[in-house]
Amino acid sequence: MTISNSEREARIDLAAAFRLAVRYELHEGVCNHFSLAVPGAEGRFLLNPYGLHWSELTASNLLTLDTDGNILEGEGRAEASAFHIHSRIHAAHPNAACVLHSHMPYSTALTCLHRGRLEPVEQNALRFHDDIAYDDNYGGVVLEGGEGDRLASCIGTKRVLFLASHGVIVVGRTVAEAFDDLYYLERAARVQVLALSTGRPLNRLAEDVQRLTGEQLRQEQPVLALAHFTAMKRLLDRDEPEYAR
Repeated sequence: MTISNSEREARIDLAAAFRLAVRYELHEGVCNHFSLAVPGAEGRFLLNPYGLHWSELTASNLLTLDTDGNILEGEGRAEASAFHIHSRIHAAHPNAACVLHSHMPYSTALTCLHRGRLEPVEQNALRFHDDIAYDDNYGGVVLEGGEGDRLASCIGTKRVLFLASHGVIVVGRTVAEAFDDLYYLERAARVQVLALSTGRPLNRLAEDVQRLTGEQLRQEQPVLALAHFTAMKRLLDRDEPEYAR
């Protein structure tokens, strides 16, 4: 297939995100899904084909879909829940160019608690101050557009959505920003689960400190995320260069 340079770079970044998710244990079998709006092509997005392990994914075997579910490029099929979640969020939130859905273990563990929340108890959690939405009503597997629309409404303008008894959705303007958030969200959740395992009460930080730190980290996030993602791609270039194929 003939693609533009910008789409080629987009494919490489998204393929890198899949490979890195395996490396950092943010994946689950051949399930879960990441998507990215095709640069300069309104209503089209890249998505992983169902059935490939994320360690197998390459830039060239990602699917290109439109918002009606038509596969415009690539071989294989789009998993139904992947299409209904990602197509609706892309359509409702044009600034959410990258949409990552994962059942990563520590974040998902928090979604299994009654009104589970990422608590403001350490610096990584404060990256997400006032930027997490919570859906406390598990509605089953997302197999129709109405449920996808509901999730798109739930996330609103936030960067993260916790799905009760399910997992998380993270959105960003770029793959680098979204993946950086996914990575640090799981790190923050892991620290919280470890702290809770002691049986001692959590030490919630003061609201003014939460707000200040959240603002500081948000201002720096685009630069820091790009540096982090670029460094991780260098590791892939060294160890798994076929991801960019």
